[in-house]
Amino acid sequence: MNFKCRASALGKLMTNPRSKSETLSQTTKSYLEEWVKEQIYGIKKQINSKYLQKGLALEDQAIEFYSVAMDKDFMIKNLDHFEDDFFTGTPDCMHEGIVYDFKTSWDCFTFPLFDQEPDMGYYYQLQVYMHLTGLRKAKLVYTLQDTPDYLTHEEPVSYAHVDNSYRVKEFEIDYDPMVIETAKARIQECRDYVKELLS
Repeated sequence: MNFKCRASALGKLMTNPRSKSETLSQTTKSYLEEWVKEQIYGIKKQINSKYLQKGLALEDQAIEFYSVAMDKDFMIKNLDHFEDDFFTGTPDCMHEGIVYDFKTSWDCFTFPLFDQEPDMGYYYQLQVYMHLTGLRKAKLVYTLQDTPDYLTHEEPVSYAHVDNSYRVKEFEIDYDPMVIETAKARIQECRDYVKELLS
């Protein structure tokens, strides 16, 4: 059972334990215990929420909206999966030497209009995508899209009247090889814990 880290999960592995005597945090251990169960029982844990559903449903639309708003031609969703000895991941999009990850906010109140720094979990995710693809620049892009009727039982809200500059928020992220080296060391510790769980 060879543990590899999904790009989207690296943030959970990189949390530090509360006690200096511990190597892995409780968050990391819980994640690994779930992962081991998935391998043993052959069932992937389903995480379902309206926020996730909207993001998945509107992924293509978000890429298209961004490419029009930012005047970028021929941006298409990436379907290629990447993997090495430590990491696995499928970036949303790769365009003109930049790897993109798209997030669709639930509404204007969850849209990070005033945030100055990217969410750390997504920062780690994009570091892995850059590592796997060989690209050295990344963008974390949030777009604000209308929520489909089937996902909300409230009065429909439209953002069509809002200027695109208030519907797109992007964070530029540079590749940091030290993050990847630290992550590899952490994955090795995770593999030791997995062995411990199975013994």
